[in-house]
Amino acid sequence: MSRPFQVLGFGALAIDDIIYVDRGLTAGKGKVTKRATDHGGNVATALVAVARLGGRAGFIGWLGDEPATDVAGSELERDGVDISLAPRHADAAPIRSVITVGPDGDRFIAYDDDVLHGTSDALPDDVLLQAPVLLIDGYATHSESVVARARALGLAVIADIEWTVGATTDRILAFADHLVLPLAFGQEYTGKRDPTMILDKLWSADRSAVVLTDGERGTYLRQSGDAVRWHVPAYPVQAVDTTGAGDCFHGAYALALAEGKSPLDCVAYATAAAAISVTARGGRRGLPDNRTCLAWMAAENAPVPLALPQCRE
Repeated sequence: MSRPFQVLGFGALAIDDIIYVDRGLTAGKGKVTKRATDHGGNVATALVAVARLGGRAGFIGWLGDEPATDVAGSELERDGVDISLAPRHADAAPIRSVITVGPDGDRFIAYDDDVLHGTSDALPDDVLLQAPVLLIDGYATHSESVVARARALGLAVIADIEWTVGATTDRILAFADHLVLPLAFGQEYTGKRDPTMILDKLWSADRSAVVLTDGERGTYLRQSGDAVRWHVPAYPVQAVDTTGAGDCFHGAYALALAEGKSPLDCVAYATAAAAISVTARGGRRGLPDNRTCLAWMAAENAPVPLALPQCRE
């Protein structure tokens, strides 16, 4: 079935004030070496990544009711993301963030998210059916019914969750058939430390994949129909700025999934995309194109997936 888009998404949409400093974030203080303003947000940046990689992406979260003054929405359009299906509201506004980035690329994000989140509960099924994949983040708890309808309509739902608000987050996680989560969240949420245990703890009969990302230490995966638990190492790169790397990973994973790739192949593609993204400053400036990702994947030093040993409590 041909659809206008490959990936739809709703969730965080942000404007970031980025401060680069000359010392590590634990040094207490340091000199500012550069200031920049960029556009970000988990789902928004992930959708831009889809577009940069050559995919068709649409943002369906809340946008301001005045297109002429909707800076964040206009930036998404400039970056190749369609916003024509997004509901609009007078109270909608982007999250404002201040991001401090150390010389090693590590960062601290301080954000003000007292804005309208999620999307309209009245979003028609016809909109959701415009793509085979829906990407959501932790703010999807404000639009639980939309996520439930997406799954009922047969969309693959990829959940990028970094915190829990309790039972509503539990239900969002249950709706998603592809959990693509930071390992740290998986550890906190399950109470387990070992990646294999977390993969199994988060598994259910309805899952297609559970993916745990751990930055420079790589990614862990369990996929349906496969008895092996996988570890995909990260590429050896010198990080300049890790802002947006996780969002890039999610976007690349979502696009590969929409193209019919297996979860393991989606992770391999996303691993390359995220590695490339950290070699430039800013959350979106380093997002790669498809040709660059494929070249990295074909290189001799490309990481090879490794089978994880079985872990017993």
